[in-house]
Amino acid sequence: MALTKQNKKRVPLVGPALALVAVLAAPAMAAQPDGETIIRNNCLACHSETGDKAAPFSRISEQRKTPEGWRMTINRMQALRGAKISPEDKRALIQYLADNQGLAPTEAEPYRYLLEQDTNRVEEGIDEGLGQMCARCHSGARFSLQRRSEDEWKRLVDFHMGQFPTIEFHSLARDRAWYDIAKNETAVELGKNFPLITPQWNSWKTAPKADLTGRWRVLGFVPGKGQFDAWMNAAKSESGYQLQLEGQYADGSKLSGSGNARVYTGYEWRAALTIDGVKMRQVMAADAKGGEMAGRMFPAAERAIGGELRAVRDQGEAEVIAVMPSLLRQGESAELTILGQHLEGDVSLGEGIEIEKVLERDDDSIRVLARATGSEGARSPSVGSASLEGGLSVYQTLARVEVVPANALTRIGGNGGEMEKVRAVYRAVGYSAGADGKAGTEDDLRLGYMPATWSIKPADEVAAHDKDEDFAGSIDAHGIFTPGDAGPNPARKMSANNVGRLTVIASVNDGDAQVRGEGSMLVSVPDFVRRVLD
Repeated sequence: MALTKQNKKRVPLVGPALALVAVLAAPAMAAQPDGETIIRNNCLACHSETGDKAAPFSRISEQRKTPEGWRMTINRMQALRGAKISPEDKRALIQYLADNQGLAPTEAEPYRYLLEQDTNRVEEGIDEGLGQMCARCHSGARFSLQRRSEDEWKRLVDFHMGQFPTIEFHSLARDRAWYDIAKNETAVELGKNFPLITPQWNSWKTAPKADLTGRWRVLGFVPGKGQFDAWMNAAKSESGYQLQLEGQYADGSKLSGSGNARVYTGYEWRAALTIDGVKMRQVMAADAKGGEMAGRMFPAAERAIGGELRAVRDQGEAEVIAVMPSLLRQGESAELTILGQHLEGDVSLGEGIEIEKVLERDDDSIRVLARATGSEGARSPSVGSASLEGGLSVYQTLARVEVVPANALTRIGGNGGEMEKVRAVYRAVGYSAGADGKAGTEDDLRLGYMPATWSIKPADEVAAHDKDEDFAGSIDAHGIFTPGDAGPNPARKMSANNVGRLTVIASVNDGDAQVRGEGSMLVSVPDFVRRVLD
C-alpha cells in the first residue's frame, strides 16, 4: 500500500513518498541558466564528463525521472553529499533534467497516483519478485517512475548497500542471498521492465509540445467544501504561467485564487496557487494537443486531503464538459447544471428526460429543472451540436454504495509533538444494478458521487474490545477523518496510544430507503522517516 504524509518542514530520504511539489511551481524569475552549465558548476566534484554528447555526465545521463524524482535526487545530494546549489539553479536544473531526461506520458500514466499524492490505495500488478525486493520499502510506483540502463540499476543496488548497510538483515532480505539476487536478478529485471531507452520516450522527445496559455474551464473537488467549477486564465511568464482562478462551489459560494505554474517534459503541469487564503498545489498531465488536463489538487500543507481536478481549454468551440449532479432518479424532479463553454442552441438531457424549466442560462452553464420518465441507463446531454457521451445517469433504485478510498491510512500526531496528524477524506459513489438487475457485477451503472452521512465502527472484535472507535479518531459530516492525538493515553488500557482499526460507513438516502457502504481505516503511528530540507 502506498501511503504518505508530508510534514511541511520535511522531505523524504527513503520510503514510498514523493517530496512536495512546492518549489516546482515557483514565481517568475529572470532568464534561467543553462542546465549543463549548472551541472558543471555544482556536480563535477563527484560526477564526471564522459565526452559523449548523447550522455555527457556519468550517472546523471544514465537515468530518466519525473520532476519529483529529479528533485528528490538533488535533495539527497544536498543532504547526504553536501552539494551546494542555489534555489534558482535548483529550479532550473529540475526543469532541464525533467525536460531532457523525463518520462513520456504513456510511461508515467499508470503511476500518476503517486505524482498526484493520491496514495491511499493498494497497489496491484507488481511483479512478485520486485515486490519482495523493492516494494517492501518503496511503493511500486516509486521505482516504476524511473528509467535506467541495466548498469545504472546495478549501481543503485550498490548505493543501497553502501547507504543502508543493514539492508540484508531486514525482513524479506535476511532469509535469502539478498545482494546476489538484487545485483544479478532484480537489477536485470528492472533494466528490462524500465529501460533507459524506449520507443515511447524517443517518440515523445521529438513530438511538438503544446502551449498551455489560455482560458481553462476547471472542475474539481475540495474536501469540506465540495465540488466546484471555475475559469482559470493561464498567461505566459518567464518561468511558466501566471494563473488567475474565479469560480464557485456547488452550494453557490464563490472561490478566487491566483498563482503560478510550470510545465515539465512538455506535459507535466505543476501549479502553486493561493485560493481563498489557502496555499494549494495542482498536479496534472496535459494531453498531447494541450486541450485537456487531468489530475489532483491538494493543500500545500496537507497533501492527503485533496480532490480530483480536470481542466478543459476554451478553444472557441461549443463543448459540454459536465452535468452536476450526474444522476437523476426516475419519477423525481431535480435541478441539474450543464457546464461547458459557448453553449448555444437547444438543450437536451437525453431520451425520456423532460426539461420542466430553464432556471438560469448563459454561455458557460445552464441550470434546469428536469424529470426522468424513461428507462434506466446512461444519457448523453447536448446543447446545440455539442454533447457529452454518458454524462448523466438515470436510475430507478440505488443498489449499492462504494466508499472511496476502499482502504486508507491516517496517522496520529500533534499533542505537542513534531509530527502533525495525517487525515483522510472519503467520498460515496452510488451504483444501480444495471440491466441484469444484480448489484455488484460488471453491468452495474455508475451514478456518481452522492451525499452521505458518515460514521465509524470497530473493524473487528479486537478493535471493539480496545474501543478503537472512541480513541482512534472521528469523522465529520464531510467525510473527513481526523485521527487521535499522539502519545500515551491514560484512558486506554495500559496507557496505549491512539492507533486503531476502524470501518468507515457511508449511509446514502434513496427515497424512503437507506443504502450503506463501508471502507477500511487504519490509524497508525506518526511517520518518522522524513527529514527537514526545504
